[in-house]
Amino acid sequence: MAAIHERSAAQLSAAYASGELSPVQVARALLDRIDAWEPRINAMYRVQRDAALAAAAASEARWRAGRALSPLDGVPVTIKENISTRGDPAPIGTRANEDAPPQSADAPAAARVREAGCVILGKTTMPDFGMLSSGLSSLHGITRNPWNLERNPSGSSSGAGAAAVAGYAPLHLGTDIGGSVRLPATHCGIFALKPSLGRVPVNPPYMGRVVGPMTRTVADAALLMKVITRPDARDFMSLPYREEQYEVSEINPKRLRIGFLPDMGVGLSVQPEVRAAAEAAATALASAGCAVDTVRSFLTEEMLDGMCRFFEARSYHDLMNLSAGKRAKVLPFVAEWCSWRAAKFSGRDVMAAYTLVMAMREAAVAASQACDFILSPTSPILAYEAELPAPGNDPRDALPHIAFTVPYNMSEQPAASLNWTYSADGLPIGVQVIGKRYDDVGVLKLCALMETLRPAQRAYPS
Repeated sequence: MAAIHERSAAQLSAAYASGELSPVQVARALLDRIDAWEPRINAMYRVQRDAALAAAAASEARWRAGRALSPLDGVPVTIKENISTRGDPAPIGTRANEDAPPQSADAPAAARVREAGCVILGKTTMPDFGMLSSGLSSLHGITRNPWNLERNPSGSSSGAGAAAVAGYAPLHLGTDIGGSVRLPATHCGIFALKPSLGRVPVNPPYMGRVVGPMTRTVADAALLMKVITRPDARDFMSLPYREEQYEVSEINPKRLRIGFLPDMGVGLSVQPEVRAAAEAAATALASAGCAVDTVRSFLTEEMLDGMCRFFEARSYHDLMNLSAGKRAKVLPFVAEWCSWRAAKFSGRDVMAAYTLVMAMREAAVAASQACDFILSPTSPILAYEAELPAPGNDPRDALPHIAFTVPYNMSEQPAASLNWTYSADGLPIGVQVIGKRYDDVGVLKLCALMETLRPAQRAYPS
């Protein structure tokens, strides 16, 4: 029988319903798991032992009375530090905000999981301002990849990715504005969905920013989506709420047209093992009956640089809103990254960058029209060194590895990363599935099919 930390959310829910397991029993086991792994990987900002056990006891009473709030009642979850939870500070990964006050209210996704009865075990780590694809933070220190402690879990949902691998909980909430749930997913060997913009309410909303599930299985992500997509008026960019059947069901591969995008042609070159994994996934889909055709990149160097300049301008604005004393506490890499040219930007420069972002959005949507889904690598590279803030460690070229992910934040399309295989050194390699705007359910269905087609998966680190 699987150990508690190996069980999916769906399996825990069934065990609660049958009486095989109780929420308190599960919460205690997973808190012990956190205690065992945390000195090695540093994935948690706050562990809420007492509150978690109290929530688990309340859930246990509801299950015994036949009044569970949802199928996820009593199922443990972690929440990324920048997703506000009532009573907890949200310093956004930086020592500049080490004195951040407790939040007065739950953010929408946190409110929804609490309403569903989930047991919140704590908050996960992230890098400064969420603007690094790394586990390095001036506040939290270094979060490490459980597959290899010398490797980076990527980010910015770094703690969530590492926690999922280590078995802290079956459910994790991350955020993504350029790849921040998908990049940890590929480097940590898990599943993550970046929903369509507005599908999951966010507060505060922003162009490209989403909250998404990070799990070991597609089915668990679907269960979580059913909860966190419920409406919240605080998100003025949210989509009209629609009751979706997120539960994973079969999809007919013989009716699917897949565009295979093996290389963006900009940013970092695709490493051979990453390319081979993506090609193997494309071959598996073709063998299952999908019509798979290779498609050319729509992204230009100018578009990617425009996106980078826009991010720099945004973060420089945030940096300059801090006092001089607080600015000095920001990770030096981040401070240089957002200042080296943005400090000299004119209004015209910023609008030129924004125009290129919109051109990237238009190109991404147009490139998706001829097929049902796009398949690509998630990241061009394998997990890099744990101590580095970015691949290459160059603050003046900090984001060359997000070319496969960031376009779909701006185009508002759903995109997921699913682990496919492993490198010769045992590092996970994921592939990305992109759907048309608003087809989150379709992306989940295709990823569930791919779970059945991929090579045998390795056991998670014990």
